[in-house]
This record gives sequence, C-alpha cells and structure tokens, in this order.
Amino acid sequence: MSDRPLLQVHDLCTFYSRSQVLFDLSLEVPQTGTVAILGRNGAGKTTLLQSIAGELRPRSGRIELDGEDCTRMSTERRAGRGLGYVPQEHAVFSGLSVRENLAIGALGNRVSREIDQSLTLFPKLADRLDQVAGTLSGGERKMLAIGRALLGQPKLLLLDEPTEGVWVGVIEEIAEQLAALSKDMALLIVEQHLELAFSLADHAYVMDRGRIAINGTADEVRNDPGLLRLLAP
Repeated sequence: MSDRPLLQVHDLCTFYSRSQVLFDLSLEVPQTGTVAILGRNGAGKTTLLQSIAGELRPRSGRIELDGEDCTRMSTERRAGRGLGYVPQEHAVFSGLSVRENLAIGALGNRVSREIDQSLTLFPKLADRLDQVAGTLSGGERKMLAIGRALLGQPKLLLLDEPTEGVWVGVIEEIAEQLAALSKDMALLIVEQHLELAFSLADHAYVMDRGRIAINGTADEVRNDPGLLRLLAP
C-alpha cells in the first residue's frame, strides 16, 4: 500500500455567495484509519466535507484523491474514483424502502452480493428491507445511509455527524462497525461526540472560524489545553 495520503487538501477557500467560510485550509487523510474533524457549530466542518465531496465548488485551493486532482470534478466522478459521502441530513431516500435505498447504492455492482455484505455489517436492516426508510428510527436511518454509501465500494468515506440523534446503544453499534471499517479504508468523520471521536480517530483536526486551529494525533489533540476553549459554544 502507498505511503502517500489518500486525501490531500491544500489551501482550500470556499464561499457561500460573498461570505467566505473556509480560509486556506489544509489537511491529509492516510490510506486507512480514521481522521476526526472537531469544532463548534458554525466552524465550517460541513462546508469542508461538502467541498471535498464536490457539492460546493471552492474558490481556490486544491483537493487530491489518491494523487489525482479532483478539485473541479463532479460529485459523480469523485464517487467513481472512490469517494463516499454520508451527509448530516437527507442521507436516505425517505419514500423508498430499505431494499430500494440499498439497490441504488449498489448500482453498477453485483447488487445481491453487495447488499448482503451491507446487511452483515448492520443486521438490524435485514428485518426492515421492505420498510419505508422514512419510518425508520434515527439510528436505523444512519445505518442505512452508511450501508448504502459503502455499496459504492469507496476508498474514503466522509461522515457528517454519524451519531447525531441516535440512541446510545445504537451509537455503540455504529462505532464498532466504523472501527472495523477503518482497518481497510479511510474515514473522515465530523463528530460532536468527543469521546467517540477520540476512540475512533488516529488523527484529529480542530476547526475554528473556517481555519485549522489544532491538529495532531488523537491523544495530542485530546490533551491540548486550547481544546475546550475552541469547542465551547
């Protein structure tokens, strides 16, 4: 496996209309393992993931995925090169069944085999294949969104608040599966649950007002005296 980072973000500047949200932001994600993005609400974390995924076009800077410049690529082309994205909201098709959601995620692959693998990861979904996704619990919808994203066989999975609004017992189940996945692929996670983030992450970045304020190993960031100040509301 290459020692080159799987994802490299260089000096990224992203705007909403005339308002700048990201300021010369740079980070790296290795070929495997988990990197956490931390920060208070409004720090720019979701904007960062949307920029990497291709939902927002940065004004300047460069995004490289596995050595290839994807800064101007469409979201579809990025997905084809191994980028998966689970947004914070609207991550599933609420009017479709669980089975139909998974089938969409598996398009272009061997559908039955790939869906079976997803159900092995989150067996709760196997009992709900014909249930409309909009009627699932919050935790089940998160599982479905992650499972569907994995059907695209990504090298890098972006996860925006994967445990938000999820019951504690389900959080543990999701965390266990994410830890297992990170052994063979890369995860970039925005997460407000600090203990969960630090338990999963090898490396962490803390954002403040669209910039990286702290970065280092998970232990270094956890013990940084400035962390609580940067996370305070």
